Amino acid sequence: MQLSQLKIIVTGAAQGMGAHFARRLAEAGAQVAAGDVRDDLLAEVAASAQGLPGKIHVRKLDVSNEADVGAFVDWAYDAMGGLNGLVNNAGILRDGLLVKKDRTTGAVTKMSAEQWAAVIGVNLTGATFMVRDVVAKMVATEQRPGVIVNMSSVARHGNRGQSNYVSAKAALAANTVTWAREFAPFGIRVGAIAPGMVETPMTQGMNQKARDAIVATIPVGRIGLPEDLWHAVKFVLECDYFNARTIDVDGGAGL
Repeated sequence: MQLSQLKIIVTGAAQGMGAHFARRLAEAGAQVAAGDVRDDLLAEVAASAQGLPGKIHVRKLDVSNEADVGAFVDWAYDAMGGLNGLVNNAGILRDGLLVKKDRTTGAVTKMSAEQWAAVIGVNLTGATFMVRDVVAKMVATEQRPGVIVNMSSVARHGNRGQSNYVSAKAALAANTVTWAREFAPFGIRVGAIAPGMVETPMTQGMNQKARDAIVATIPVGRIGLPEDLWHAVKFVLECDYFNARTIDVDGGAGL
């Protein structure tokens, strides 16, 4: 599909990779519906697209709220005059060991139900409801072709201290295959991108020593940039023969 033909939702679009994807899509002439809980930042994203061939429409979106997801999809369809794509990017981190024993006191602590539920609610349940409601709208309006890009992670293979995040991202990669098979009769492709460490507001707050240790494990010698991930997203959107697969973009490091 040509990028200029897209009428596409981007979630988690207020900053980081989501904001970058939205701007790059608008540069290519796409209509973009950008959603995020940080609606205070969305106005800046929309302003950054002024004068571009495409347009970025913005509205607050909490993907963990089922009613909000449905309302956002309806709004996006009306605002763009159609809907044929989704970049399923919204995500959060609430890292912690599932069980931890303090080396000094011997006290045992566990990952809280709140830590677990918050990440699963956004990264898996919310992402799934976005796919469900976007595809339902495409099918109801007989829109085809369509394309969905799920943002998984190389952490889906397993990573210490991220049981909640790993569970969500592994499920997204697996369901990329499931959904590609389910939605094929509707002319909708589904692909996934699995980033490694990427320079975003989420990672910029990391301890410098920890960042340096991670960079040392990356063969290309640096943390990824949103533009690196954009190249992969663009490929999935444009290549009509790509379907049901996940592309790792991690500088060769994995986890």
